[in-house]
Amino acid sequence: MSSTAGPPTRQGQLVVLSGPAGAGKSTVARELLSSGDLVVSISATTRPPRGREEHGRDYYFLDEDEFLRLRDGGELLEWARVHGKHYYGTPARPVLEHLAAGRDVLLDIDVQGAEQLRQKGLPLVTIFLEPPSLEVLRERLLRRGDTSPEDIERRMRTAREEMRQAWRYDLRVVNDSLERTVQRVRDFLVGSA
Repeated sequence: MSSTAGPPTRQGQLVVLSGPAGAGKSTVARELLSSGDLVVSISATTRPPRGREEHGRDYYFLDEDEFLRLRDGGELLEWARVHGKHYYGTPARPVLEHLAAGRDVLLDIDVQGAEQLRQKGLPLVTIFLEPPSLEVLRERLLRRGDTSPEDIERRMRTAREEMRQAWRYDLRVVNDSLERTVQRVRDFLVGSA
């Protein structure tokens, strides 16, 4: 008797990328996604779009009531209020569908979100990007040109708090060279697959 079922499908895993604002998460994520080995999780947020960001491509831009409805309805894998200001969260359905299909999913989330995922027992590997120094981080934030001095100070306070949690991650990488950082992360992911 022959079976029509193929080999068991590999369960995907979550690849969590965290680090302070200005550590280079978005740039590193773009490079990692270019290989086609990962799919991106699009986060929901209550913050307004920046520059050329588009709803559904970069983020799901929601008003606070809509975000809280998703949160309260259990439709987010994780969520956090970042810098005491805006909500961010990961819609559950697309991520769980990718995992079930055997695809690895990249999530650019903060340390609070990473901890929520750990608590849920989902298959994940965690990577923390660190700036070369706090001075370099401040310079990167200033170069963005879209943040007030008060906002930069708030982000620097948050960065110090987040960096105190870096020990909880599977891999810590100082992002002093994009090429080296991306290669180190790729090498790590090959070993954890």
